Amino acid sequence: MTYAFLNEDSKKEIRRAILKAISIPGYLVPFASREMPVARGWGTGGIQITLSIIKEDDIFKIIDQGCDGSVNAVTLRNFIKSTTIVKTTFETDKSTLIQSRHRIPEIPLKENQILVLQVPYPDVLVNVEPDYGKRKVMHAYRDYSKLWVLLYEDIVKYSISRFASSYPVVVNDYYIMDPSPIPKFDIPKLNKNRGLILFGAGREKMIYAVPPYTKVEPLVFEDLGFEVETFNNISCHRCGATGVFMDEIVNEIGEKKYYCNDTSYCDLILNRKSEE
Repeated sequence: MTYAFLNEDSKKEIRRAILKAISIPGYLVPFASREMPVARGWGTGGIQITLSIIKEDDIFKIIDQGCDGSVNAVTLRNFIKSTTIVKTTFETDKSTLIQSRHRIPEIPLKENQILVLQVPYPDVLVNVEPDYGKRKVMHAYRDYSKLWVLLYEDIVKYSISRFASSYPVVVNDYYIMDPSPIPKFDIPKLNKNRGLILFGAGREKMIYAVPPYTKVEPLVFEDLGFEVETFNNISCHRCGATGVFMDEIVNEIGEKKYYCNDTSYCDLILNRKSEE
């Protein structure tokens, strides 16, 4: 079997697409998405990026909606381990390459880290224009009027945007981009991030990127601003952390408890407390 599953020509083609995406932040770069031994929708775009850039000295981490132990994360981690010789870890700060589904880790990325996000629908304009050719023209002319109208209608009807996740962002004051299905809570983490963030959509055959220290801002009306999810200073029932994205768990007797969505961060806080 070829190292990291993909043949060298496939890796080169994907790396060329990645370089173009880095050179034009927020721009959707088409690539020849390969068939993978996992179902589409399981992160085939992200895993192709990972397999194309992973090196023997990398330390790899993968999470699914903040969890290191979910089915998606465990399956893809085992796949990476079976096709490479890299070390794996659950700790964000010890990893050099992170693949994630629907979350950006709570611990800020460092300059030597790469985050790969799995993306189902890469083009933010798909919400207002079904035709691919017309969307290309709209991006070329920066014609985002239909998207602005959608946001306006949401505010008029519901007083809040219906984009609970995948909230549109403006990259370098130019392209409007889909940040993958991350919650609004993670949107501010994209701005001026020290790590390289790559986005892969296998089914839609697109790659795009946010290079380090790139300006990324949510698409908002000036007089309304942008609000993220708040948890009213609720602390994690397990580690006591506050100010992080939480999961609400209801037990068998109806009691609500909150836990850190990022399991690695929760473990880190617990370890720090045990050392004190």
